[in-house]
Amino acid sequence: MRPSNRVENIPRSGIRAIFDQARGIPDLIHLELGEPDFRIPDHATDAAIQALSDGFTKYTPNAGIDDLRQAISEKLKRENEIHADPNGEIMVTAGAMEALSLSILCTVDQGDEVLIPDPGYVSYEAHVLLAGGVPKFVPLREQNDFRMRAEDIENLINKKTRMIILNSPSNPTGAVELLEDLKDIADLAQKHDLLVLSDEPYERLVYKGHDHHSIAALPGMLEQTVSIFSFSKTYAMTGMRIGYIASGRELVQHMIKMQEHFVGSINSPAQKAAIAALRGPQTCVTDMLNEYTRRREILIDGLNETGVITCKKPAGTFYAFPNITKTGFDSKTFAEKLLKEAKVVTVPGVAFGPHGEGHLRLSFATSITNVTEAVKRIRDYCIKIH
Repeated sequence: MRPSNRVENIPRSGIRAIFDQARGIPDLIHLELGEPDFRIPDHATDAAIQALSDGFTKYTPNAGIDDLRQAISEKLKRENEIHADPNGEIMVTAGAMEALSLSILCTVDQGDEVLIPDPGYVSYEAHVLLAGGVPKFVPLREQNDFRMRAEDIENLINKKTRMIILNSPSNPTGAVELLEDLKDIADLAQKHDLLVLSDEPYERLVYKGHDHHSIAALPGMLEQTVSIFSFSKTYAMTGMRIGYIASGRELVQHMIKMQEHFVGSINSPAQKAAIAALRGPQTCVTDMLNEYTRRREILIDGLNETGVITCKKPAGTFYAFPNITKTGFDSKTFAEKLLKEAKVVTVPGVAFGPHGEGHLRLSFATSITNVTEAVKRIRDYCIKIH
C-alpha cells in the first residue's frame, strides 16, 4: 500500500525521535516531554465524574456546549481582554492541537506562505505542509530573548504570505512577547492584510516580572486573529483533550463546519470538567506556578554553574533553552551524549528549527528531586568533557 505524498512529506518530530532512542535504557531522568506532573484539580475531576454519573455522555453541539462557551467568553474578557461572543466567536476543540489543525486548514490554500517562529513548536511546519502551504521560518534570536519582532517578519512578507504564527509564552524557548512588539506585529498584519494565529496554551505559566498579552485584544485584531487556548497546561488536563478557539464570526463558523468532519463533537464529560476548571478556585494554578518557579531556579542556576552551558531564565512555560555551543558539540550529538553517558533525556534545539541549533530544550515539568539529580548529572558530565 502506497502512502500519500502528503504523509510522506511530513517531518518526524525530533522530540519523539529522542524519546524512542531512550526507550529501554534504565535509570534515565526524562526532561524531554512537556506534560505537567500534577493532577487535574479536584473540582474539575468531580465535575467529570458527576457528568458520567448523570449520563452526560452523548453528542454535544459541534461548537461545544453553551455553558462552556459562556464560561470561556467570561474568562477571555477577564484575563485576556478579548471580547468574544460565545454564540459565534468561540468554539471548543479536541485540544489545542485540533484547534491548530482547523485554524490552518480553514485559512491556508495551496502555495500560501506561513511565517513560523524558528525555533518554534514542531507541529507548526507539519500542519502548514498538510494544508498545502509553504512554511517560511522567522529567525528568533537569543540576544532578543527569542521574542518575535516585526523587523524579523517584515522582510519575509510577499504577495504569497497568508499568515503569521505567534506562540507566547513559547515552546521551546519560554519567551514571552512584549506588548510593544505585539502592537508592531499587529500593525504589520493589518498593513499587509495577514492573518495571525496566536497559539497561547502556556498563557498562565508566566513568571514574576513578566506579563502575558493576547494580540487579539488589540484594536481591530479579533477578526484578524485566530487565538488558541488549552486546558492541558493550565489545569494539567492533557489527557482530557480539550481546548478552544476565539476569532471572527465568519471564520469560526467555517471551523465549526470542519469540526463536523474531524471529531463531530468534543468529549462531553471533559466539557463539564472544563467549566469547573474555569469557574472554580484558581489556587491550583498558583500552586503549580510556584512549584515551577522553584524548579526553574534549581535548573537554570545549575546549568550556568557547569562552565560550558549558559541559560537565561525563561519568562514563561516550564522549558529551558540553554546554549551549549561551548561544549563543541552540535545539539543532536550533545543530546545523544547526555542520554547515553549522563542518563538525562533532553531534546536537540535543531528539532525546533535551524535557528534552534546550538541549544537544547529541557522540560522541568518533573519533580524537584529529578531536576536536582539531572543538574548534578549534567554538571558531572560537563566536568568530564572539559
